[in-house]
Amino acid sequence: MQTKAGLFIVFEGVEGSGKSTQSQALTQRLTDGGHDVLLTIEPGGTPTGLEVRKWVKTGQGITPLAELFLFSAARAALVETVISPALADGTNVICDRYIYSTVAYQGHGRGLDSDTIAELNEDATMGVLPDLVVLLDLPPDHGFGRKSDNELDRIESENDDFHLRVRQGYLAQAREDPDRWLVLDASASLLNLSDSVWNRVSDMLAGT
Repeated sequence: MQTKAGLFIVFEGVEGSGKSTQSQALTQRLTDGGHDVLLTIEPGGTPTGLEVRKWVKTGQGITPLAELFLFSAARAALVETVISPALADGTNVICDRYIYSTVAYQGHGRGLDSDTIAELNEDATMGVLPDLVVLLDLPPDHGFGRKSDNELDRIESENDDFHLRVRQGYLAQAREDPDRWLVLDASASLLNLSDSVWNRVSDMLAGT
């Protein structure tokens, strides 16, 4: 694993769980506290990632395996050119989704081989793992209730069983690595969620 100077924090969750809202809230709190911080997103954050984001959300005929490789390519570009350099410079990095989404969506959701996913994740990240993973846990039907049908993209439009498997995939990962994961009930108020995240991050910044 590469040496990191800044904190690396990832937000995960099913569609509509509030990841973007909470990642932005944490970014603002860190900035207000005088900390250098970079907010990025998967897939995205690089020209490669932005193209992949368009393909996987709207493209037709993308197979599960092709989807996996597209996400891995975007991740490799993001880690090598954005995340690793920022961490090495002492910048705290907040990422909306990371390898855990691949395990949940392509592994548990699509049923792809877990060993293949693990190998691709290892290669794409160069061993760079987050210090904290915040899982905003929410039943899928609650998350989709925040969007109208015509706002749902290709992945969001999958059936209920798919999204239930994704949620269980997240919870399974959290159980396997409880020290790294902070699981929060995403139905709580935005302020309560933000405070819970900030309390954990504050302790990490203080080294406690």
